[in-house]
Amino acid sequence: MIGNDWDEKLNIIWESKGFQKFWQIVEQEYQTKTIFPPKNYIFNALKLTPYKDVKVVIVGQDPYHGEKEAHGLSFSVQEGIKVPPSLQNIYKELESDLNIPRRNSGDLTGWAKQGVLLLNAVLTVVKDTPASHRNLGWERLTDYIIKLLNEKEEPIVFILWGNFAKAKKSLITNPKHLIITSAHPSPFSANYGFFGSKPFSKTNEFLVQNHQTPIDWDLNKQDQK
Repeated sequence: MIGNDWDEKLNIIWESKGFQKFWQIVEQEYQTKTIFPPKNYIFNALKLTPYKDVKVVIVGQDPYHGEKEAHGLSFSVQEGIKVPPSLQNIYKELESDLNIPRRNSGDLTGWAKQGVLLLNAVLTVVKDTPASHRNLGWERLTDYIIKLLNEKEEPIVFILWGNFAKAKKSLITNPKHLIITSAHPSPFSANYGFFGSKPFSKTNEFLVQNHQTPIDWDLNKQDQK
């Protein structure tokens, strides 16, 4: 399914009758409706960030539901697509926190390749219908993924923005890990605790304290290549 160590970690899921039944429902949705992201991008977050490499987890809700936006990474959009409002606010906070200039690109693949697992709780959505696949069954898989990450010996930073993501806090019980919570970066809530929360510098300080390479959050250099 994935092509890296996640397959071994999730083998018990892939082989379960429950998941196979669920996957048939997902297949049916793709055959009968317009579903995002494209099917080959559903597990992009896991493909780009192997289990052994995960240093940071940023939990999102479900994929963007507009044409050509979603590509399997929370808060990220495909190259060439206008940066959505929540991501614009993430860039604003990044600039305020670490003095990193805002980008025109909303593709966060460069973070994923450094060990930032950009995990949505729900991995598919019907076109133009937000939260349409909530309670379809994805949450069982993504909660299990968070539990697996909780078991890691190496300290991880879990970034939980907004009430939906904060609800996952109960799955993170290992005292080695750092949990950063704040309001969601959405324009409706960013002024109520997201702006000024400094999640990027806090993450890197924690990683350095735990003898890990910090994340280079500045993807502008990548854009210039």
